[in-house]
Amino acid sequence: MVRAFIAISIDSKTIERIADVVSQLKPRMPGMRWVAKGNLHFTLKFLGQIDDLRIEPIGRALELAVRPFPRFTINAKGLGVFPNVKRPQVLWVGLEGRDVVSLASRVECALEPLGFRPEERDFKPHLTVGRWRHFEGPRARLREEIEKWKSYEFGQSKVEEVTLFESVLKPEGAVYHSLKSVALVG
Repeated sequence: MVRAFIAISIDSKTIERIADVVSQLKPRMPGMRWVAKGNLHFTLKFLGQIDDLRIEPIGRALELAVRPFPRFTINAKGLGVFPNVKRPQVLWVGLEGRDVVSLASRVECALEPLGFRPEERDFKPHLTVGRWRHFEGPRARLREEIEKWKSYEFGQSKVEEVTLFESVLKPEGAVYHSLKSVALVG
């Protein structure tokens, strides 16, 4: 059994800009579990625990679904929280790109025949940068930080491939291993 997800990697310059902002936010956002810089990625679909025997069929389904898809660019822009500022649980960087929703939809459709249920929540392209176990501090300060960074341009990333990753949970944080990558059309 492996814990798996399907994701897009983010450009290293964009990750550095995000890391710079995170370093500014850390002292102002206590109680946050920050995502390690090396683990920032855009999840298209979280699969959970899967049997090793399912890796190959998932890889084939991804090839059929995304190989004919054209390469495109996504923009990392602004900060936000899920579900909302009154009950913050996740701090995220937004992602914008005209083809990103379409690609995610293709991945969902490709995996449904393999028994993976479609996501019930609305698809909101984002990078998770931190999670709160219990929010500490005034909500007004959080609102100010979100407002301050809501239009900040972190950078662009070229989407050239989709990757099936294994996530190994360790006390110091998750470690990701690529199981299968599928290139988009050039």
